[in-house]
Amino acid sequence: MEEKDLVRKNFLILVLSIIIAVCGLYAYLIFNPPLEVGTLASTKNEKSVVVGVGNTGLTGVEIVSVTVNNNEDPLQTKVQVSNPLQGFIITDDYYSEESTKYRFTEIEQVNIKTGTAPLSNFQNLDEGAASENDEAYGISVTFSEPINEVQITYKYLGISFEKIAVFH
Repeated sequence: MEEKDLVRKNFLILVLSIIIAVCGLYAYLIFNPPLEVGTLASTKNEKSVVVGVGNTGLTGVEIVSVTVNNNEDPLQTKVQVSNPLQGFIITDDYYSEESTKYRFTEIEQVNIKTGTAPLSNFQNLDEGAASENDEAYGISVTFSEPINEVQITYKYLGISFEKIAVFH
């Protein structure tokens, strides 16, 4: 076999290996999306809800949009950046004195860090290992009608995903 043929063969093997690895990673991500939902809570009239979320992936998760019910835009959407010891607040007034402790932030300004899965936070609480340095994220949404579901569109490694949290 000539040296040129050997180089071409090795190059082809390398390219195919890269394609297979990328396809495998993509398939893994599609079947194991990183955003995990934990807490689901609402006010009595169900017009204000909190969806606790966390990230099981290797890099941050960026929330792109949040809609409710039949892909309707909510009146307000914020992200609470709290900790497992403090938990979340259910409110429609993100600027009250009580709400300021929960660090309400615009969704575009939050990158949900890795290692913040709700299940991990709950386990740390149970084991007494949770601290105020741990982060917990809650998506707070208010709407003019009772909220039945919250659709969260997010990006992870440049791929768009959707997570639906169903109330009821």
